[in-house]
Amino acid sequence: MAKKASITDIAKQLGLSVSTISRALNGHDDISEATKARVWELAKELNYQPNHLAAALRKGRSNMLGLIVPHINGYFFPSVMDGIEAVASKAGFNVMMCQSNEDVRREKKNIEALLNAQVEGILVSMSRTTHEFEHFEKVQQQGIPLVFFDRMPELAHVNAVILDDYQGAYQAVKHLVEQGCTRIAHFAGPQHMNTTRNRHLGYLDALRAHGLPANEELVFWLPNSSHASGEAGMKELLKLSERPDAIFSSYDFPAAGAMRVLNEHNIRVPEDIAVAGFSNEPFTTLTQPSLTSVDQRGEQMGESAVQLFLQMRKRTENFPAQRIVLKPKLLIRDSSLQLEVKKK
Repeated sequence: MAKKASITDIAKQLGLSVSTISRALNGHDDISEATKARVWELAKELNYQPNHLAAALRKGRSNMLGLIVPHINGYFFPSVMDGIEAVASKAGFNVMMCQSNEDVRREKKNIEALLNAQVEGILVSMSRTTHEFEHFEKVQQQGIPLVFFDRMPELAHVNAVILDDYQGAYQAVKHLVEQGCTRIAHFAGPQHMNTTRNRHLGYLDALRAHGLPANEELVFWLPNSSHASGEAGMKELLKLSERPDAIFSSYDFPAAGAMRVLNEHNIRVPEDIAVAGFSNEPFTTLTQPSLTSVDQRGEQMGESAVQLFLQMRKRTENFPAQRIVLKPKLLIRDSSLQLEVKKK
């Protein structure tokens, strides 16, 4: 790989000072047009690429915004990224994206890489394996704006944009109850994460509010949010002496896995067992039947996260911690409707 030409290389070949080359490349009036032409001609010949980051840092700004996501599988995090890119670009920022792959060790390395790149702020959604928060506290201590989205830690003075996961789950379970379901199972996620913990609480409170017992045997703890996890959970629930008449899943992929198992056992959805998920993945409209789900407002979440960062950047001192909570939307589809058998 050829070595990149620098301003020093151009200066040596032309017998000029580095400062003269720099001013010529930046179009300063004190440099003659003839000199500017010579400098640019050689710069093109040597394939010189200006270091915009270095120039920005000399001015005290990098114009870079760091972003860490747990993964880019599915629809949700890419939609958040779309929202982030749109608002950040409009505000004159480039986004440097990192992926933790649900690994806290990699998440810590992501933080170090972004700090070394001297980003002006960091937006992050925690990994599934994050239980300690020293790396986030380090960012805060350096005075760099830090905004969490979707998944956030239990720390003081945290700025975050989240969905009302509790209300989303409550609405989904309430809907299932209204369809005549009385034994509603739950595919639950890890409880140290605010998202799935609040979805579990919403499930429990919706049951209690409608006079239904919270039966532990109806809760399957998902090892992850995969299709296969939902298949495994459904198989376990079908072993019960009295099977459930509905499933509320903390994610869409396990819900789809459950529907596959039900189909293999000739168990009808929704007539025998209704199913509802969470995330509103694009495939939910394509399943047979289409899957009821809670929309997470991904793009709006990304937009709001950047807007919060911009507010923090203007008021770095004495900025009160803000938590923006977006309202969920239950999208009712065929997988949970028309339970005529139960209504008779």
